[in-house]
Amino acid sequence: MTEVSDREPPRRRVPRPARPERSARPEGRRSPGPGARPARSPARRPAPGRPPAPSALRLGSPRPRLRMVGVTLTLVLIAFVVRLLQVQAVDASTYAAKAERNRYVGYTLAAERGGITDRAGVALATSVDAYTITADPTLFTREELKVDDGPEQAAALLAPILGEDQDTIVGKLRPADRNLRYVVLAHRQTPQVWKQIKDLKTALATKAETDPDTVNALAGVLAVPTTKRVYPNGDLAAGILGWVDAEGKGAGGVEQQLNGLLAGKDGKIRYAQAGGRQVPTVGSTETPAVPGSDVELTIDRDIQWAAQNAIAEQVKKSRADRGYVIVQDTRTGQILAMANSPGFDPNDLSKASSVNMGNAALQDAFEPGSTAKVMSMAAVLEENVATPATHVVVPNRLHRGDRLFKDDIDHPTWYLTLNGVLAKSSNIGTILATGQLGRTQDRANQVLHSYLRKFGIGGYTGLGFPGETKGILAAPGDWSTSQQYTIPFGQGVSLNAMQAASVYSTIANGGVRVEPTLVRGTKGPDGRFTPAAKPKETRVISAKTAKTLARMLESVVDDEEGTGTKARIPGYRVAGKTGTANRVDPATGKYQGYTSSFAGFAPADKPRITVYCAIQNATEGSYFGGQICGPVHKEVMEFALKTLQVPPTGTKPASLPVTYKP
Repeated sequence: MTEVSDREPPRRRVPRPARPERSARPEGRRSPGPGARPARSPARRPAPGRPPAPSALRLGSPRPRLRMVGVTLTLVLIAFVVRLLQVQAVDASTYAAKAERNRYVGYTLAAERGGITDRAGVALATSVDAYTITADPTLFTREELKVDDGPEQAAALLAPILGEDQDTIVGKLRPADRNLRYVVLAHRQTPQVWKQIKDLKTALATKAETDPDTVNALAGVLAVPTTKRVYPNGDLAAGILGWVDAEGKGAGGVEQQLNGLLAGKDGKIRYAQAGGRQVPTVGSTETPAVPGSDVELTIDRDIQWAAQNAIAEQVKKSRADRGYVIVQDTRTGQILAMANSPGFDPNDLSKASSVNMGNAALQDAFEPGSTAKVMSMAAVLEENVATPATHVVVPNRLHRGDRLFKDDIDHPTWYLTLNGVLAKSSNIGTILATGQLGRTQDRANQVLHSYLRKFGIGGYTGLGFPGETKGILAAPGDWSTSQQYTIPFGQGVSLNAMQAASVYSTIANGGVRVEPTLVRGTKGPDGRFTPAAKPKETRVISAKTAKTLARMLESVVDDEEGTGTKARIPGYRVAGKTGTANRVDPATGKYQGYTSSFAGFAPADKPRITVYCAIQNATEGSYFGGQICGPVHKEVMEFALKTLQVPPTGTKPASLPVTYKP
């Protein structure tokens, strides 16, 4: 049965005329034998223009394969949908927060610290550009660097540049908290240090692009712009200025006292990062920092230099433990200089001794000795129990209570005036004079105590300086038998150098005590200057008594029998007083060595400047105050008078009698 094709029906063929038979067969061709198939007639050629019919090809069904592909694609799509739902719906907030943490970093923008200047605007402390070197510990892991010793490699490169211990850096780059994103490697480094790190970081990154074995171990090291505190004058006024710690906070002196004003208010910045670098095309949020206020001190840089140089030379020459000089404006109470020796350089605290990192002029408490006699004389004059001309018989020894008192030298009986007692600095004469302050010794003690307190002894100066001591002044009822007689000449009571200077400024200011001040004012970020509050004023003695005391103090310097002749300044009238006291060793609590001092003001008849000098435990040469502090007083006073252009008054000094003939 013939298979029926689904093609187009064959066209009707037109029979061709039969070819004539050939007359002879080709030679060698045999005729078919019996049983052989009849010879096949030659196939007909298809009609012209019709292609031969193709043979039919049977294919397997594609449906199973399509089903398999469809199922596979469906499962993949379902997985994607489920994951998408988890990320965008179920755990959307969790993943968003995680992405936010990984992408964004933030740090504090340190406020620029305010500067500190002297009274003329000369910089004493300022801030310069610096960088705090930080790192992201998560960028030092094996997952990021493909090595196990990423922190070690980074530390080996950073340690010599930062001057830090290598193990310490490794500990910071491999913290216990694996999610920690911010650590500080070094505070306030110079721009040169950061440039060195940045250049090394760039070189490693460039090499890593062509060398797959190179690891950029510094990729996670960053820098935060900040400022560094510098003191242009080195150790000048270091005791006043103080210093800042590694965090940039005031840790001593004015830097600590006024840290709130100087520090300003820090800002914040938050930005996107990738590979340890900020992504510039992504926005950031920033709260700008507010700069600190500038502080203007009452200090005069030049006078401070003169005072510091003078006391340093004398301390070295006398091989003393320490010394201090204070220069004060007698009218305003403003401190023009406050120098300590030895000192320190706040630019390099690594070389500073902890013993010297302070302001000894305010923090040391010591027995003043004879410079305190001026307060005893003020009480005697103010209470009208004696005058400068009052006769005082001074024996070589005086027995009081359980002690035998003497002067600094053995002498025959002196016949002195009250002025002479002060000029020759007689302990015995001072005991005899103050004994007249009351009908009983107890009453005399109470009167003297009240004057000491008025002069500021036993209380703080009003500066509010960190670490300031108020000294020691016991209540009169607690004075021992010996203290009743030693306190009048400056033993058994302690004070600091600023308190001692303030006593003489009070006399120079007509008997009115003006609280000392160290700050003239502040200048805020807006540039407006705010003057400091007016200092408190207290009348201690009358103007008449103050003037009389000034004339008596001139005898100490001007009279040949006075103990302060080395403090004379040609052309100027100088009032002053020497002091040499037994010194309490702070280490043992026992008397050892001496406190040598000199206090005075000039011009004596129209005072402008007070200078106080004290040297502790001079071990070479003289230890008398007039001998080693008198010259320092002269040098500093002379410089200050010229600097402030204070002319001599041109008047002759008062010549009060020192002795009398019995």
